Amino acid sequence: MRKEGEGGKIDGSSRREAAAGGARFRASRRDLERHLLGWFDHNQRDLPWRRDRDPYHVWLSEVMLQQTRVAAVVEHYKRFLERFPSLETLARARVSSVLAAWSGLGYYRRAHNLHAAAREIVHRRQGRFPTTRAELEALPGIGRYTAAAISSIAFGEAVAAVDGNVERVLQRVLGQPMGGNALWHAAAELLSPGRPGDFNQAMMELGATLCLPREPKCHSCPIHGLCRAQGELERSQPIRRRAKQAVAYALDYRQDSVFLVRRAREATLMPGMWELPQISAGNSSTEPRFTLRHSITSTDYLVRVAWVQLPPLTEGCWFKTSRVKRLPLTGLARKILRRAKLI
Repeated sequence: MRKEGEGGKIDGSSRREAAAGGARFRASRRDLERHLLGWFDHNQRDLPWRRDRDPYHVWLSEVMLQQTRVAAVVEHYKRFLERFPSLETLARARVSSVLAAWSGLGYYRRAHNLHAAAREIVHRRQGRFPTTRAELEALPGIGRYTAAAISSIAFGEAVAAVDGNVERVLQRVLGQPMGGNALWHAAAELLSPGRPGDFNQAMMELGATLCLPREPKCHSCPIHGLCRAQGELERSQPIRRRAKQAVAYALDYRQDSVFLVRRAREATLMPGMWELPQISAGNSSTEPRFTLRHSITSTDYLVRVAWVQLPPLTEGCWFKTSRVKRLPLTGLARKILRRAKLI
């Protein structure tokens, strides 16, 4: 999973902390670089966005991977590129079409920003893709991490990229909990100047496959001998428990059509997306046709779906099932309709 780094100025204590960590490893940086890149060259996963360094492909993969696991992204990535094979086709598309192609990945603000940034590159920059971190950060939805990842992987800019996986690897290698600008400074100290994009990806890959959050596979780690923690660091904060909530939705299906409602365009979450009408979860008069589980951010939902005939004046629209799959559906709506075998 990806997460954007924090910006801001580096205070004195953070500078000293980062400098100390970097100094300890300056002498062994070449060893770390050699072992890590050698391991990555032979053990990296065969992921579709690693088969070239096309900046559009790199950008799309990085945006999709924010807050989403690799296993969930691979097929979405392939389908999205089939629908929008180039930056120009994405920029020409309607936002509703982009949202429909994004459906199932969640965090739909990413799709809105992706579309807006594509239009800005094509129309305001005459199709010239930005090549530096600074230029990339000026585009909608591209923060510090994503800009660094794109510029280093696609264009070879010598900038460090720190996501959640890299943060964990760095903290263990340096043997101390670090965050914010101190962590980014330490990452820059260790970066391979000759292969910055590969080095950033190798750090991410190590965190995703071996340097795991709770059970690191230290015996297989290529930089085990350079790691000060030699395993899990002591946690500074307790693990937050996920919230649990029950919700219910009405599934009204008649004559090969299903009834859907549209979220408000000014809604904070999934604006303008189509979903099933929500009903009271405590209504005992509507027995659920089936139940399923769904997770969003830090909440796990128990979803009850009832086959209900809605009142005639209910606000919403009927859609033929043949058209529904092309709509910008929420991930939960798509999951419910698939479970009901309507799409």
